[in-house]
Amino acid sequence: MENMTNELSQMPLIQKTLGEYLFDRLKQEGITDIFGVPGDYNFTLLDALERYEGIRFVNGRNELNSGYAADAYARLKGMSALITTFGVGEMSACNAIAGANSEHVPIIHIVGSPPDTAQKARKLMHHTLMDGDFDVFRKVYEPITAYTAVLTPENAALEIPNAIRIAKTSKKPVYLVVADDLVNKPIWPHKEQPMPSAVTNPATLQAAVDQMKLLLDRAQHAVILADVKTMRFHWEEYVRKLAETMNVPVVSTLFGKGSFDENHPLFIGMYGGAFGSPEVREKVETADVVIAVGLVWADTNTANFTAKLNPLQLIEIQPTQVKVASAEYLNVMAEDVLLALPKTGYRQQASVPQFTHPYDVIMGNPEEPLTAATYYPRFQRMLKEGDIIIPETGTFFYGMSQVKLPRNVTYIAEGGWQSIGYATPSSYGACIAAPTRRVLLFTGDGSLQLTAQEISSMLYYGCKPIIFILNNDGYTIEKYLNVKTENQTYNKVPNWSYTKLAEAFGGDAFTATVHTNQELDEAIIRAEAESGSRLCIIEMMAADPMDAPQYMHNMRKYMEQQEKQQS
Repeated sequence: MENMTNELSQMPLIQKTLGEYLFDRLKQEGITDIFGVPGDYNFTLLDALERYEGIRFVNGRNELNSGYAADAYARLKGMSALITTFGVGEMSACNAIAGANSEHVPIIHIVGSPPDTAQKARKLMHHTLMDGDFDVFRKVYEPITAYTAVLTPENAALEIPNAIRIAKTSKKPVYLVVADDLVNKPIWPHKEQPMPSAVTNPATLQAAVDQMKLLLDRAQHAVILADVKTMRFHWEEYVRKLAETMNVPVVSTLFGKGSFDENHPLFIGMYGGAFGSPEVREKVETADVVIAVGLVWADTNTANFTAKLNPLQLIEIQPTQVKVASAEYLNVMAEDVLLALPKTGYRQQASVPQFTHPYDVIMGNPEEPLTAATYYPRFQRMLKEGDIIIPETGTFFYGMSQVKLPRNVTYIAEGGWQSIGYATPSSYGACIAAPTRRVLLFTGDGSLQLTAQEISSMLYYGCKPIIFILNNDGYTIEKYLNVKTENQTYNKVPNWSYTKLAEAFGGDAFTATVHTNQELDEAIIRAEAESGSRLCIIEMMAADPMDAPQYMHNMRKYMEQQEKQQS
């Protein structure tokens, strides 16, 4: 450390301040907006950002919501940034950051901390635990981010690019904290050291290809299963070309919804184990080989582990390794594996079957009350190419997973972390990231009440999403998941006047409350006409609070059977 200090003392200072250098590097990554909430320890950061050309600060109503917004922004633009204040601000945001870690979303979380002089003197400052420890919150972030660093003028030119590189390669959030009185200090120059990037071991790749060829040579029917990491690591084109070369059907998982073009002739549907389409399930589970790309073996993603994938007939491709049956090959990049697979020479001779999708046919008479069987086909009919679709954790998460998507749609959902309330601020972040695209938010009454404040932010920044609110008298998803008791009072929520939210937040919106299929049809037509100029809210009144999509009925039935076996 002493040698480094001596070396630095002999080097001339450059004029870039720590704040300017930080924003320069974020701008190089295509970030044009930074989310967050002001607090006295980040004032210097925000003042520097106001003077900076090319990036604006986008204010949220609280840090948690700003974190959710940054999550969606990163999914659309590749990376995002969040600024919070020390202690109270970063602790509010940590749920969103943990979710980004779980979901493989790169967010640069920047925290403004108390002055460096106060920290060195261990003064008892506000927003702390009153013990003189200023490193405690960084330690909290260590297990929920890919990297943490305390920035100083001496190390900023090393730590900032290193943190950004780690966020980009791991697709996970990183944490940077900088003292309020160091932001405007000039940084020490460092010659940026090129970090070695992970590369494929050619011999290992060849061994993996040989093993895959042995497996495929015996196969009559293969299936590609595209999961969430296909989207996070941008393998969509690799998977499409592989499917076309091999002429094999493709399915997506619940987490991987949107990872493959659902209008492509090789796409046959969503694989949901015992809860999803029986036709798709049979096709996947009777295949001789399943090529799983970026699969996450989570409970929700495998329909409570009812997905039956024979490990001896599985080629499982992950970012830096591939598993072929029982053989595991490390240090091979997924992109190289996907490019090498066609070299096995496998091409399926049988034609790929065309399956119907659950909501292809409009159901229900006009005057009948709304049910899942009638409104999901109507949602499918209204979707357009280029839409951004964001379903909330809950009944919409499961129902929308079965809706067939048009081409070039971005589908944003928290499949793994499943933090209720994510979708509304996420939609706000999506509107900021892609202001020319149509954003459709599907949320429930219970979920909306957690993060409704961000409708105010949407109005303030001129966002114009179409918001569908399913009013089914509380947390219906929770009622389905609890098979031990019924009519739980804790799953009820107050009944808000949802169509008056825009007015309460000081904005203008098209609003409608609908009870029947015809009223929903008419509201959708109006909303499509109005959404070009203002935000739209459609409140859907469920006649039966326990009405839900078929996927959830199947899930509930399975859980009831499991409960009976255990009792």
